[in-house]
Amino acid sequence: MAVDYQKLGFVNTKEMFAKAFAGGYAVPAYNFNNMEQLQAIINGCGKSNSPVILQISSGARKYADQTLLRYLAEGAVAMARKSGYQNQIALHLDHGDSLELCISCIESGFSSVMIDGSHLTYEENVALTTKVVEYAHRFEVSVEGELGVLAGIEDDVVAAKSIYTDPDQVEDFVRRTGVDSLAISIGTSHGAYKFKPSQCSRNEQGVLVPPPLRFDILTEIEQRIPGFAIVLHGSSSVLPEYVETINRHGGKLEAAVGIPAEQLRQAAKSAVCKINIDSDGRLVMTAMIRKVFAEQPQEFDPRKYLGPARDELTKMIIEKNESVLGSAGRE
Repeated sequence: MAVDYQKLGFVNTKEMFAKAFAGGYAVPAYNFNNMEQLQAIINGCGKSNSPVILQISSGARKYADQTLLRYLAEGAVAMARKSGYQNQIALHLDHGDSLELCISCIESGFSSVMIDGSHLTYEENVALTTKVVEYAHRFEVSVEGELGVLAGIEDDVVAAKSIYTDPDQVEDFVRRTGVDSLAISIGTSHGAYKFKPSQCSRNEQGVLVPPPLRFDILTEIEQRIPGFAIVLHGSSSVLPEYVETINRHGGKLEAAVGIPAEQLRQAAKSAVCKINIDSDGRLVMTAMIRKVFAEQPQEFDPRKYLGPARDELTKMIIEKNESVLGSAGRE
């Protein structure tokens, strides 16, 4: 029997996405693996008055224990309400790869799940996604499907190259599966190494510039399924200041490049109602921890290096919500 996610303080994404579509913004979907990341997400979205989707990957569940993460998320909602933050919060499974995993999350109180059948044949993807939708909708849980393949590495999701979403498939896929939102591939990519240097150009300062997103594909998809909620994965900008901080303090992140903020803002004004951000959060945390260790090598109290990392991540989230996603100040 599924736990009632509404009693835990979560909502599904149906109303969230309707508001985002009408308002020309995207709801941020931030991944977390521990308490400090979750605190930063809630603090940042609370201070910027943004709705938020708390994302847990299958890898995060394995790392931190599925029960602990669920209770952390539930506690975060209570913390948010106590501080006066009243905006909508969803709890979402990121990149679920099986019906069994989706059922497990639904039964433990998730309000939204993603079933990623993009590694399967088209008909197998339709069949698997349909099964998840049929089960999830019994409990008013939202379902995100995926068409197309994103390159890169994120937890257990690995792909050598991108396969752009075929607009000719989207209408059939949405109609046959009954999904509530659709993740597409238009040039975003997982991880901090989203593009090979050979795929990029260089600006006057010699900085790598990634190839532009395929907005032509996005436009055609919008025309095929008008008003339908679209999702972008792999949408971290791989913020240069944090990459530089990591490298300055002993790291080795060479040729790390992400999606330009202005392209994400353009996408958020379209049918893209949800944008996933994971790698940027990891980079911020790592940069600040390395900085503390380099400047205060005698430090061994986790609160003294995780605390500054959490505070910097809060700042980044506020900036993303205000300047990139456009979700700040939304009711």
